[in-house]
Amino acid sequence: MKTIITIIIAATVALTAASVKAEDAKAVYDKTCAACHGKDGKGDTPAGKKLKVKDYTDAKVQADLKDADMIKAIKEGVKDGDKTKMKGFGDKLTDEEIKQLIAYIRSFKK
Repeated sequence: MKTIITIIIAATVALTAASVKAEDAKAVYDKTCAACHGKDGKGDTPAGKKLKVKDYTDAKVQADLKDADMIKAIKEGVKDGDKTKMKGFGDKLTDEEIKQLIAYIRSFKK
């Protein structure tokens, strides 16, 4: 009986932690990304249209996005020649936050 209770408690803690991380990732996205990429990930904000950001709800866009490229863009930013299209957040976000942010962005796929 103790084993079952321990398993239930461990599973509850794990699910709660995953839920908190998802909520944290949404908060980070809303704070740092949504102004350009849109709350829904479609990128149809005025800034997103101007910068021609990708529609994260598009399955092809999602398939073409590589995690390593997303990590680099989030950490270092995105440049187009001499222009900065997106500032980097490597000094503000931990590797774990970036990982969770990417998982959240992946959730936009239709």
